[in-house]
Amino acid sequence: MSHAAAKVTAHNPPPLGVYLHWPFCTAICPYCDFNVHAAHKNTATPQDWLAAYRAELRHAYELRPHGAVATVFFGGGTPSLMPPQLVGDILHEIDALWGLAENAEISLEANPVSAPQPHLQALAGAGVTRLSLGVQAFDDVALKTLGRTHSAQQARTAFEAAQAIFDSASFDLIYARPAQSLDDWRTELSAALALAPQHMSLYQLTIEPDTPFHARAAQGKLPLPDEDMAADLFELTQSLCADAGLPAYEISNHARDGHHCRHNSAIWRGGDYIGVGPGAHGRLSVDGRKHASLAEKQPAAWLAACAAHGHGWQIKPLSDAEAAEEAVMLGLRLHEGMALTALEARGIALPSARLKSLQQDGLLTARDDALQVTAKGRLLLDYIIGRLLA
Repeated sequence: MSHAAAKVTAHNPPPLGVYLHWPFCTAICPYCDFNVHAAHKNTATPQDWLAAYRAELRHAYELRPHGAVATVFFGGGTPSLMPPQLVGDILHEIDALWGLAENAEISLEANPVSAPQPHLQALAGAGVTRLSLGVQAFDDVALKTLGRTHSAQQARTAFEAAQAIFDSASFDLIYARPAQSLDDWRTELSAALALAPQHMSLYQLTIEPDTPFHARAAQGKLPLPDEDMAADLFELTQSLCADAGLPAYEISNHARDGHHCRHNSAIWRGGDYIGVGPGAHGRLSVDGRKHASLAEKQPAAWLAACAAHGHGWQIKPLSDAEAAEEAVMLGLRLHEGMALTALEARGIALPSARLKSLQQDGLLTARDDALQVTAKGRLLLDYIIGRLLA
C-alpha cells in the first residue's frame, strides 16, 4: 500500500462494509459470550425489525455517505432465523442509500437446523451470496457437549446444500475441546476437508467469563487440553489445511484462492464497517478520524431507541493510541502482515528496539514493506502484540 493510499480523508475513505446483527438463537451454547437472546423472547414483528434497521442505516448514511458498500455480513445470533423477505428488504435499503458494489459479497451465518434447502434457496434469492454454517463439530458426542442442537449428519447435509446454492460456502469448527486428542482431531478435520469446503473458520475453544463453560471449568468439570496439547492441535490444523489447499490467511481462517471472506479481510486491513442491530460494533471514518460505534445490547431497548431517536448506538472518536493499537492487533492476525508505510502514514510508530528483538527471536519478519508474524510467532501472537504496544 502506498503512502498516499493509506491516508484516510473524507475524499479517500477506506472500503465500506455493513455488519448487521440478528441477536436471536433457538438455543444458547454454554461456551458463547456473544450478545444472543432466546428466540422465543422475540415479540417484535419482521416489520418492526425492518423499520429499526432502516432507521439505523439511514442515520449511519448521514455520518458516512461515501459508498458503495462492498460487503454485507449478517451475523448473530442465528441470522438464518430471519425471514428471507426481511434480508432482501435490508439489502434493498443498503443499495438505495450507498449502492451495493458490483459483485458485492453478502454473507449470512446459519445454523444447520435452521437451514433446510428451500430456506437457503430463498435466502439466495434475497441476495445472499455466501453462507457461513455454524457446524462447530462433526462429532455427535462433541456436539452434545457444546450444546448444539444438530447432528453431524444434519451439518453435512446442510453444508452440501449450501455448496450447491451459494457462490461460496464456509463452516466453523471448534477444536481443543474437552478430552479431545490429536488423533480425534486429525480424523474429524480430515473428514471435514473431504467435503471440499471453500472456506473454514477453525477456532480453539476459549473459556469466556460469565458462561456455563467458565463455571464448569472453575469446578474442574471441563477437562481441557493443556498449552502444549493446544499448540500441537494448532500445528496439526495448519498442516492438514495447507496440504488440502486451504492455507490459513488469518490466524483462525483458511480458504482456497479466491474464497477469503472479503468482509472480515477488509476489517482486518482497517476498512470501515457500519454496525447495525442490538449490540453491534462499528468503525466509521468521519472527517478523517476513525470512530467506534456500539449499539444498545438488549433487543427491546434497541428497537425502542431506533423508534424514538432513529438509532440505538453511541459513537465516539478513537484516540491516536486506540487507533494504533487496533491497527496492530488486527493487522498482525493476517498472514500477509501489515504494510509499514501504511502504519507510518497513519502516524503509528512501532518501537524499533522491540521490533528488532522480536525479529531476532524468530517471531516477526519484515520484508518488502510487510511486517509479518512467523509460523513460530503465530503461537505467541498475544505476546507479540503486547510487546509492541506496551
